[in-house]
Formats: sequence, structure tokens, C-alpha cells
Amino acid sequence: MSVSSRAEFDTTLLDTLARRVVIGDGAMGTMLQAADLTLDDFRGLEGCNEILNETRPDVLRGIHRAYYEAGADAVETNTFGCNLPNLADYDIADRIRDLSERGTRLAREVADEMGPSADGTPRYVLGSMGPGTKLPTLGHAPFVALRDAYAEAALGMLEGGADAILIETCQDLLQVKAAVTGSRRAMERAGRRIPIITHVTVETTGTMLVGSEIGAALTAIEPLGVDMIGLNCATGPDEMSEHLRHLSKHAQLPVSVMPNAGLPVLGPRAPNIRSLRANWRARCTASSPNSASRWSAAAAAPPRSTSARSPTRSRMSPRRNAIRFTSRACPRCTPRFRSNRTPRS
Repeated sequence: MSVSSRAEFDTTLLDTLARRVVIGDGAMGTMLQAADLTLDDFRGLEGCNEILNETRPDVLRGIHRAYYEAGADAVETNTFGCNLPNLADYDIADRIRDLSERGTRLAREVADEMGPSADGTPRYVLGSMGPGTKLPTLGHAPFVALRDAYAEAALGMLEGGADAILIETCQDLLQVKAAVTGSRRAMERAGRRIPIITHVTVETTGTMLVGSEIGAALTAIEPLGVDMIGLNCATGPDEMSEHLRHLSKHAQLPVSVMPNAGLPVLGPRAPNIRSLRANWRARCTASSPNSASRWSAAAAAPPRSTSARSPTRSRMSPRRNAIRFTSRACPRCTPRFRSNRTPRS
């Protein structure tokens, strides 16, 4: 399904990517845990980070501001769990659009207050769409219900002022289709089109959770009309490298990557990451505002010529400029109030 020509396409983010690297923010869960929130802040909805868009907007604004001040060009909204499976578990599925709009508006307000970066680049807001806890390919949830709920989330993000929609941590290609189709329907209704970015998650088995390999994912997702494709979650930079290499070689779209800082070994302060030392620092980003500032400085430097890169680096480079996100997960990302639900990124 194509978005109607009546929907004006906002290409600002894509225009920026055509000329420079865009640096994203780091982990939301890490920062929320550091805020030492109480169960009352969650209104008794244990682990429901999205309700904080209503109860603790001050905390969310502070997190977004910290990442922008550290040098991030783009931040993600606190809407990862604003989908049907997640919010239905809390009996608030009727608030998908509302909480999506609230979370997006908080980030938008901070972005507008801070204004463009030193080189004139706008501060971008990416509407985060997570996969939820149900796999439609396995019959856990009906496709139409998921699609329509994603449309509601996208409408909230459009109303809140998102510059792009990031469909991330995708484990099921049918869920990807539901999210993309729902987002495009929302854009048609709103009369405004923004870029759609899709990130799949490849497990240590070498496939997505339902068994799809990266080549199959690329083949299935590109025809959906997304504007960027990439990887996030489940593995660290080493485990992602071959899948990223495939995307960089074969994708006809810009490529982005968001490795996990706390995997494959979980533990305080990521002991496995420390053991990688310089190799990690060269190939992976980190999860805090301090590290984001270093990446921002690197992104502002003039690009090296292709001939100056090593052969390995050249093959790993995307065919076009891509968002280079900081890593969004670490051992401290799991919400303080644990439940039997899948931890959020």
C-alpha cells in the first residue's frame, strides 16, 4: 500500500543523512533506572515505562535533554511498549495513541527548546515502536488487530511531532509488515508522511526469533517501502558484524545499527565489553550521554576518503550515510520493577 500523494513527505532527516552521519541517543531503560523511580510513579503498573509519559514528564524531559546536550542529533521517544500486546497486559490498550502522543511531545518540546546543533542540524525525534510480546507468525495475535493498533500509535507520534518512526527490535516479519502498514495508514489519515526506519533483531542462532535469516528479512522488508533498514538488540557488535556486512552490501536503503553494550555476557558494567577494549571502542557505541558526546565530536569531523579506509572498514560502511545510533541496552536496562514480561530495550 502506498501513502497517498496528498500526504506531504517530510524529508528533513533523509536530507541530513545524505550529507552527514546522524548520532542517536543511548538507552532509555538505563536512565529510567538511574532515576530511582517508585512504584507510585508507575501507578502500580509494574514495569510499564510508557505510563511515565503522564506521571513523570520531568524525568523524560531530563533524559532527552541530557542526550541532546551530550551531542545526540536524534532521540527516541519513550513509546517502545505503546503497542497492543504490551498495553493490553496492563488493561490500558485504549491508551496507545494517547501515551504515544504524550511521549513524542515530550521529546519534541525538548528538541524545539534546544534548537539546532552548532552546525545547524535540527534536533530530531524518532518515534519508537517495539514488537510487543506476541508473534503473529505463530498465531499469538491477529495481524489486523496489530496493524490497527500500530496505526493508532503512529497517529499519536505524528500528532506529537515525530520526525521519523523507528520500528525496532523486530523478531517476526509479519509483525514488521503490521507495523509498517499501520504506520503508512496513519500517515495517509494525517496527511503527513515521515520516514520509516525498520530494525530487525538477529539472535545468536544467526536468525530472527521465528527463523528468518538476514537476507530473507531484507528481501521481505525493502518492498514494504521503508526508508532505512538496520539491526538492533540481542547481540553485541561482534555478533552483528556479518549481518551488518550483508545489509551494507545488498541493501538499496541507508543502513543503521544499534548493538547491545551488555551482550553476549550480562553483568555489572558489562565485563565482556571491557575485555574487548579498543576493538569495542572502535566498533560499538555506548549507552550514556558521556559517550554520546564523544561520538558527536567524531561525526562532526570531515569524512575520510574511501581510499583512506582499511578494506574491512570499507566493506562494513553503509552504501549511504546512515544513522549511527548509540547502543540502547546494557546490563542495567531492565526496569527496576521486574515482571514476567520481556525486558524493554
